[in-house]
Amino acid sequence: MTRLILPASLANRPLNLLVRDFFYPALALVLSALTLAFATLGEFKALAEWHWTDVLAEGGMALMVGVWLVYVRGSRPAGRVTTWLTLGLAAMLVGEWVDALDEVWRLPKAMVWDNALEALTPLGMLALTVGLHFWRQEQRVLSRQLAQRERFTRDHRAVDRVTQLADAGYMAEQIQLERGLGRAGCVLMLGFDGFDRLTREQGLQAADRALEAASLTLLLNLRPQDLLCRYAGDRFVVLLPDCNAAEGERLADELKAALAQLNFNGRDGQRLRLPVRAALRATAGTQSPEQLLLDLLQAL
Repeated sequence: MTRLILPASLANRPLNLLVRDFFYPALALVLSALTLAFATLGEFKALAEWHWTDVLAEGGMALMVGVWLVYVRGSRPAGRVTTWLTLGLAAMLVGEWVDALDEVWRLPKAMVWDNALEALTPLGMLALTVGLHFWRQEQRVLSRQLAQRERFTRDHRAVDRVTQLADAGYMAEQIQLERGLGRAGCVLMLGFDGFDRLTREQGLQAADRALEAASLTLLLNLRPQDLLCRYAGDRFVVLLPDCNAAEGERLADELKAALAQLNFNGRDGQRLRLPVRAALRATAGTQSPEQLLLDLLQAL
């Protein structure tokens, strides 16, 4: 029995990576082969016979499915969810492409393979639905992982590049939402003393690593219902829902102590421990959430 021998550069690659690398060329080959088959075996319809609504609708549908396919494959890692979504969209693309070609060329009635290929559209929808079911399960897991980074709403535009936390605008929205729910809570702001020294001595890259370490430390020490955001610079702000002043002070002391234990690389290999400041305010009040955050910043 003849065995297929792949080049060493391909033989050592996982199957899912091989499928990923050859997916677009294979799909382009299929679409090109179908176009060539229609052009060779079929009769080109006169423009007067074209139903322009069908041509634009089916051609536009094929184009949009192709765009969705590129977006899905370009924004997701390999895995079960991506595989099902990709297969579903690819099958739909081929089926819609055949529908569009059928509006331009007329195949002999004895040929029925084009009708069989059109069945790929509903089959692709079925595969896409399976992928969406697995995606829903995946989103539940991701939502639990992001519980302390987002709350009630999700907006990727508010996410900070360094710490992967939402920004001050997102926190202001959540404070306003907390007030709307009529629940008592506190807002805590924390920051380092002398963080600019670390930035000057070690550079922005080292400062970014320090901020990332600080954010992870805070996340590990927060309650499940708390929300952590980055305000600006080395300032972090925490929303503490269902929290009175006494409990807020206790949580503030715990978070200060956790941050104070962090060691940062200083000049000449020295290890720096930076003092931590904290300011606490209640969410209730008449001032705007933005002004509340500015008061916390000034209190530091």
